[in-house]
Amino acid sequence: MKIGIIGAGNIGGTVAKLFAKAGHEIAIANSRGAETLKDTVAGLGETAQAVSIEDAAQFGEIVFISIPFGKYKTLPADVFGGKIVVDANNYYPDRDGNFAELDDNKTTSSEMLAEHLRGAKIVKGFNTIWFEHLKTQGDTNTPVEERRAIFIAGDDAEAKKTVARLIEEVGFAAVDTGDLRYGGAAQQPETAIYNRNLTGREAQAFMGSEGGY
Repeated sequence: MKIGIIGAGNIGGTVAKLFAKAGHEIAIANSRGAETLKDTVAGLGETAQAVSIEDAAQFGEIVFISIPFGKYKTLPADVFGGKIVVDANNYYPDRDGNFAELDDNKTTSSEMLAEHLRGAKIVKGFNTIWFEHLKTQGDTNTPVEERRAIFIAGDDAEAKKTVARLIEEVGFAAVDTGDLRYGGAAQQPETAIYNRNLTGREAQAFMGSEGGY
């Protein structure tokens, strides 16, 4: 599968390694330009390349976005149509500035990204796990239900299935929290599952005990 990655920081750089190791083709981009990613790409192998943000979006069957949420409107909105977009962003007011609609719980950061990237199939995911755990806790030899859970949410069932398979390929368990509105809200910082180390089985039981998300 061809995967575009926008954002080469802790999360973006880590998933690039995981996806490349799993045999996927990677095109990675950041805001500073492809030239700054030469060392990163060298460590990913022959299936990876450094490109512009627009080229990463056009390249990927899946596009993984991990950038500071406050910069989401800098993404070129017209190149994501029809793409599955994994939204690994989180809203941190101290870093991103305040967004009144988020502070008032009128919407979620994922819904705002979806509004900007019209026509994209947004799947919230990879935003509730610390990057060091993402580096080390994946294990494809462990039964899926015993693996560390990575939560996903979205409005497109087939897009979620595709992302879930990708999560399993890199050694984790995908656990669906629901649609982009309520399932996405359940994954935000300071929620019960944010940065919580649960297996797939434990996560499903927790969701049941909480009455679902």
